[in-house]
Amino acid sequence: MQPLIDIHLHLDGSLPYSTVKKLMQIHGIPPMTDMQLQSHLSVSNDCHDLNEYLEKFAFPLTLMQTQGDLELIVFDLLKELKQQGLVYVEIRFAPQLHTQNGLTQTEVVQAAIKGRNKFLNWQIKNESTAPLHANFLLCCMRMKNNHQENEETVEVAKKFLNKGVVGIDLAGAETPEFAIHKYKDLFDKARSYHIPYTIHAGEAMGPESMKEALALKTTRIGHGIRCSEDEELVKTIVKDKITLECCATSNLNTKVFDKLDDYPIKKLLSEDVKVTLNSDNMTVSNTNLPFEYQQLEKKTDLTKRDERQLYLNAVRAAFCSEEEKARLRSLI
Repeated sequence: MQPLIDIHLHLDGSLPYSTVKKLMQIHGIPPMTDMQLQSHLSVSNDCHDLNEYLEKFAFPLTLMQTQGDLELIVFDLLKELKQQGLVYVEIRFAPQLHTQNGLTQTEVVQAAIKGRNKFLNWQIKNESTAPLHANFLLCCMRMKNNHQENEETVEVAKKFLNKGVVGIDLAGAETPEFAIHKYKDLFDKARSYHIPYTIHAGEAMGPESMKEALALKTTRIGHGIRCSEDEELVKTIVKDKITLECCATSNLNTKVFDKLDDYPIKKLLSEDVKVTLNSDNMTVSNTNLPFEYQQLEKKTDLTKRDERQLYLNAVRAAFCSEEEKARLRSLI
């Protein structure tokens, strides 16, 4: 299997089950059966929409409120990703969601970086294949009355830029109340700080939300798969070389598509759209990146040549250094 890159992976949606059980024991939470735990962490096949999908983040967040929690989760998740064959990952999370027990956003990010560095040291001692490198994206959130927290997230991203953090994102419920243009000042500031960014769009709210994201000069769009509904938008994306962070199973869960056979990633590739394939939320969606590729091979006839292009698109779009991109290209 070729090496894999995931540039759209949420930390709070990807807690390994074994790590959740460790944290429950640490925090004195009564044990659950595997079925009970699954109902707290993962969506069922009858998930109705994105808002219902987002409900599955509530329980994991209760286990992510200390520096020890975050360090352990990052370390365990990276070990799992390495076993899956990943060689680069950008893990995203919203520091403001991990301050419920008194941590500052700075302390949250420091804990995540400490977990990453612990993994990198472990990996050096246990190296046998191409190493997994990891960076973080900090999410601003579409929520009520949290503009100050979002501004702080941008400042924290500046503080840790190229020290583990490589960009920011805008995540959360896609509704008119939280339209993308309302967050323009955050991305203006990010550009002034030379912080790269991506924006969630083109999922729940469709092509129009993508146009709002493009107006804020983003070079990457989280999901963006519904651009296929608008031919002129596709032309713009191709012309401006915008990268789409596609997440197939997640889009099925949120009812963007009814079946995987209709997923247009292969069609978009043929139109020269810079699409990538990612897992989004491994635990919430019961998936991982190898599974995503396997499913699309079966359902859409995705070829090895297609997969190589998806990999190269991810290398091009990653917010890492040129030196790291050279390493990633050399692996294929």
